[in-house]
Amino acid sequence: MSNVSVDATESAHNENQPENNTRRRFLTVATSVVGGVGVVGAAVPFIASWNPSAKAKAAGADVEVDISGIEPGQLVRVMWRSKPVWIVRRTPEILEELGTHEDKLKDPNSEAEQQPAFAQNRFRSMKEEYLILVGICTHLGCSPQHLKDGAFEEVVEGVPDGFFCPCHGSKFDMAGRVFQNVPAPLNLVVPPYQFVDDNNIIIGSEAEAV
Repeated sequence: MSNVSVDATESAHNENQPENNTRRRFLTVATSVVGGVGVVGAAVPFIASWNPSAKAKAAGADVEVDISGIEPGQLVRVMWRSKPVWIVRRTPEILEELGTHEDKLKDPNSEAEQQPAFAQNRFRSMKEEYLILVGICTHLGCSPQHLKDGAFEEVVEGVPDGFFCPCHGSKFDMAGRVFQNVPAPLNLVVPPYQFVDDNNIIIGSEAEAV
């Protein structure tokens, strides 16, 4: 094997000039392509930033929930603005119960501003069947328990279903209305929401008035 000197290399470089020109064009195109890929790669995080981040959602972005799988009598929990939100599918029996104990409530007609205007009714909801509440006690911010199928009668006689806060004993019915003689001063909060269709709701904003 022979050694190649610097001079021989330069001579070979001069003799193969057309080949090197072709190689330069190839490298130029390749560099442009790689640069273009880099631009696209840089654009992806930027485009992704248009979508709400977890921090943005916690700060107040709307949350869409599929309610089609909720069984009658069942409560499901979702998070909105870092708060637990309850969605309860009430049975006809639960709805009927709401009119039987209003003399025991502090604010049976929901006169305090704890709900949107559309929920200022006995059921405190847009659709009677579905109750949507912020699951935080209005006393000191604890999260009440859902007592059902007669279990709530242990804390309020004659009322089989409701919410009980074991921290300080506050009690709420199945419309989130607070009972008398408990520490909590107000009904549970109904967040703004709207129905997209029969199976989906958006928590965080109301439908525009038409």
